Amino acid sequence: MYVALTVIAAVVVVPLVWTLSTSFKKRGDMFAYPPAPLPNPPTFENYRHLFQQAPFSSWFLTTVIVAVISTALAVFVCSLAGFGFAMYRFRGKNFLFNFMFGSLAVPYIVVLLPLFVILTQVGLTEPFFAMIVPWIAPAFGIFMMRQYIEQTIPPQLLEAGRVDGCGEFRIFLGIVLPILRPAIGALAVWNFINSYNSFLWPLMIVNDPNRYTLSLGLANLYGSQSRQIDLVMAGAVLAAVPSLVVFFLLRKQLLEGLTAGSVKS
Repeated sequence: MYVALTVIAAVVVVPLVWTLSTSFKKRGDMFAYPPAPLPNPPTFENYRHLFQQAPFSSWFLTTVIVAVISTALAVFVCSLAGFGFAMYRFRGKNFLFNFMFGSLAVPYIVVLLPLFVILTQVGLTEPFFAMIVPWIAPAFGIFMMRQYIEQTIPPQLLEAGRVDGCGEFRIFLGIVLPILRPAIGALAVWNFINSYNSFLWPLMIVNDPNRYTLSLGLANLYGSQSRQIDLVMAGAVLAAVPSLVVFFLLRKQLLEGLTAGSVKS
């Protein structure tokens, strides 16, 4: 078991370490044979050229803003929808939930063109807004919050709030939402990483190179005639920083949210 885990860890870690090492190598040393595991000597030229030859700061800022806004909206919307599915009875509830949950079986690429047509017809193709729309109410997030609420929040707690004179929305904000911290952390990490790494949807929406996301910008650098691998490696290292920061800040809530309900009391 330890041998298998070691091999799996190596498969995951080695490309990341190689990317980090290569980002500090000179362009000529990247293709040396045999390849050197460490840069000799290390240089920051790739990072300097990245900011000089490409609007990397604009790509980075656009990507982070879109990911943060979409994650904040998704956490609120999915929590509210999950609360409604878990704690209320209304006509068509099961059909609506099953229909929503069944959409997870539809490949993401299938809905890209219909979503683009809908946004075009209603005049909402402004890139900054359009890049946020697909991540506001993901079906997985609603399902996850609904399951977590059903397992952790007893109906008696809501009744106590109603007896004290709280409205339904106040019950959600003051009683339910604080209890959902582990699930919110897990959903926030999942949604942030998916939005942050999105490629196909921004590719359809964004035409201005200065408004590219990081995934589009780095793909454009690699797809150029000069194959600017030195800049791509430096950009890949910098692009990984926000995802790592979010994971380490929310890792406790992520683990608690993913394991909630796995052990019966």
